[in-house]
Amino acid sequence: MLKKILISLAVTCGACFTFIIWIKGLIPPQEQDFSNTTASELRYLQQGPDVKRGKVLAVVTSTEVMGTSTKSTGYELTELARPYYVFTANGFVVDIASPKGGKPPALIDKGDMGPFDYAFLNDREAQQKVDNSIPIDQVSAGDYQAIFFVGGKGTMFDFPDNTDIQTLVRDFHKNGKVIGAVCHGPAALANVTLDNGEPLIAGRQISAFTNEEELFLIPDAAQRFPFLLEDRLREQGAIFQSGPAYLEQVSVDGQLITGQNPWSTWLAAERMVEAMGYTPRPRQITPAEHTVELLLAYEQQGYEKAREKLQKLRDRKDLDRRLLAMHGLVSAMRWEPGKTLDIIRLLSKSQE
Repeated sequence: MLKKILISLAVTCGACFTFIIWIKGLIPPQEQDFSNTTASELRYLQQGPDVKRGKVLAVVTSTEVMGTSTKSTGYELTELARPYYVFTANGFVVDIASPKGGKPPALIDKGDMGPFDYAFLNDREAQQKVDNSIPIDQVSAGDYQAIFFVGGKGTMFDFPDNTDIQTLVRDFHKNGKVIGAVCHGPAALANVTLDNGEPLIAGRQISAFTNEEELFLIPDAAQRFPFLLEDRLREQGAIFQSGPAYLEQVSVDGQLITGQNPWSTWLAAERMVEAMGYTPRPRQITPAEHTVELLLAYEQQGYEKAREKLQKLRDRKDLDRRLLAMHGLVSAMRWEPGKTLDIIRLLSKSQE
């Protein structure tokens, strides 16, 4: 009997492994090299408003390793580059600050990089701001129209208990200014209290990296981090709003705008522009964003609606097949066979 059980387990594991390898084989290679892209090539940046509308402060982590481990961390480059250009294109000057100042550590995932991200790396002015980030204790809230907390797992270690960050957030809140954050960036809001002793986020609609997303990527996250971000925000009284894992979700609560994950970054930045009283400049939606819309249509309306949407995207070649395939792989790893097969069907149709 034991021998039969072991053989059965081996066959099952082998089949699952083969299935995952097959799905990974569906992921097409990067079709275009964006590594030499410059800001001058991005049409979105060429027709901004003539009048400068003020300044926005982007805050990144200074943490290089996760707690007592040796695992490197930092801020997510895509979560800085994309808002940086959204704010710039809409007439704002962007300054960059960090808890320690100087050059903060960046996390660069080449699989997520697009033209805006490489343009940011090739942008001499932007890189000078990054390399010489302003120490957070030298920042004056009065100089800025909005503050944006960039994500990255490092924020979990140096944002929540930083008294200078807490003071800035309170000042922005008191003066009715816009506060934004994405992914792990809302860690900056986790321990902020108002003058009456109440948590800033109590009763406020908040989105941030969810427990589901965190624990899938890092099963022992509760031991690695000081806390799980979703848990802490809920403990502080936030009305936590989560969307499907690894898809776009942005919460707007007055002047407080928060995004769930990296795929929420574009929309969070544009919602901040709206909260500052302006209509965001039209921007060509990226293939990755279209793919996220397709997956959201599947999650919210089912396969047939997603298939209809796919037809329009395929005809315009506005689809990131690599991202679609990766979501199929994630579904397989999470033992969601129905969803996995549906995404494979969509991926197959995208190639017709």
